[in-house]
Amino acid sequence: MKIHILGICGTFMGGIALIARALGHEVSGSDANVYPPMSTQLEAAGIVLMEGYEPAHLDPPPDQVVVGNAMSRGNPAVEYMLDRGLRYVSGPQWLAENLLQDRWVLAVSGTHGKTTTSGMLAWILEYAGLAPGFLIGGVPQNFGVSARAGEAPFFVVEADEYDTAFFDKRSKFVHYHPRTLVMNNLEFDHADIFDDLDAIKRQFHHQVRTVPSSGLIVSPLNDGNLHDVLDMGCWTPVEHFDPTFEAGWHAADTAADGSAFDVICDIQNVGRVDWTLTGQHNVANALAALAAARHAGVPPTVGIEALNRFRNVKRRMELRGERRGVSVYDDFAHHPTAIRLTLEGLRRHVGGQRILAVLEPRSNTMRMGVHAGLLAGSLAVADRVWVYAPPNLGWDARSTLSELGARLVVGDTTQAIVDDVSAMAASGDQVLIMSNGGFEGIHQRLLDALGNS
Repeated sequence: MKIHILGICGTFMGGIALIARALGHEVSGSDANVYPPMSTQLEAAGIVLMEGYEPAHLDPPPDQVVVGNAMSRGNPAVEYMLDRGLRYVSGPQWLAENLLQDRWVLAVSGTHGKTTTSGMLAWILEYAGLAPGFLIGGVPQNFGVSARAGEAPFFVVEADEYDTAFFDKRSKFVHYHPRTLVMNNLEFDHADIFDDLDAIKRQFHHQVRTVPSSGLIVSPLNDGNLHDVLDMGCWTPVEHFDPTFEAGWHAADTAADGSAFDVICDIQNVGRVDWTLTGQHNVANALAALAAARHAGVPPTVGIEALNRFRNVKRRMELRGERRGVSVYDDFAHHPTAIRLTLEGLRRHVGGQRILAVLEPRSNTMRMGVHAGLLAGSLAVADRVWVYAPPNLGWDARSTLSELGARLVVGDTTQAIVDDVSAMAASGDQVLIMSNGGFEGIHQRLLDALGNS
């Protein structure tokens, strides 16, 4: 079958392309931004990439068009597809119909930690010899790719609550029908598509409705919003986890920075994780992954061995380089809670060394200013904070973050931030760059500036 994917260079749609190619389909795709690393990953798989959304990309017509959720009415390719009556489907629906129907699906949902936890879970199953398929919104470094078809029966999917497509406004995750469901946490996000927190809870409830009574739901002990979701109706056994308090899965004797901890399962100490990750949030992610893997038949002791060899997903506290004794990290944090947890984990890890935080408020919710009032508190542990505020940012960064005082620097260009950070940074400093986009290549530009100064 000839498949053309609109929005192919997004992480999710790129994963769909890789899986479709592995299943033997002839795959091509269009995107407004065809650039590495996704472009090189796709081209290496024999997938034809086309720049832009020209109607000519759909002539001759493919057997099916797979439409990414970044596509909207008015897009030339979308209008051509509709006018010509071409067969089309969303990415989540294509995945469900072509691969997931006969698989044991392990889905990981939540406001934070989906990508990291999905990577952990896929790696635990891989380490146990189960060769799972997976589709993850990042590149787990243990695998080097964001998606693969894998071998039956197991498939791990990052289950996003964002809407499916312009013609299907349900959350993506309602298509996946998991047998094992992890719900990491739940906060208000995606203000561009959800009116309020209750609307997101309703979508999570719809996800819970798809889990069979013979399945398993893994959920945190102390997340009131997810308790509300489960109180709407639950027909599946639930196992709880917590990094601190006693739960079915919890941690003990935890290092201050989260880099080591004992795993307590059903009141038994089943082993110790000693790894390269930091932060209490990653302790929680690990407990959730271990619980989900046990449901798939992997003993906790084997799961712990796997986590001790786990390499985090790219762009999750990824050390991009070091120059003149200055470490530069890249992190995907784009919500105040994630920003706070990441910074707190780094602070516990580096102690009194200076942390220089650089933030791009890039997501639709951040640009709308929905969480702007929480940002100053989430950045509080940093010694210096640079915020990128281009002219089209929807709120005044200087006044909104004024409680940071002299620690705050607002830059209207990335070059100004590169110049300022490189001039200020000294040996031993930790530079943490946070954005859910490319941030104009600021990471390498900063490393280059540090190397040349």
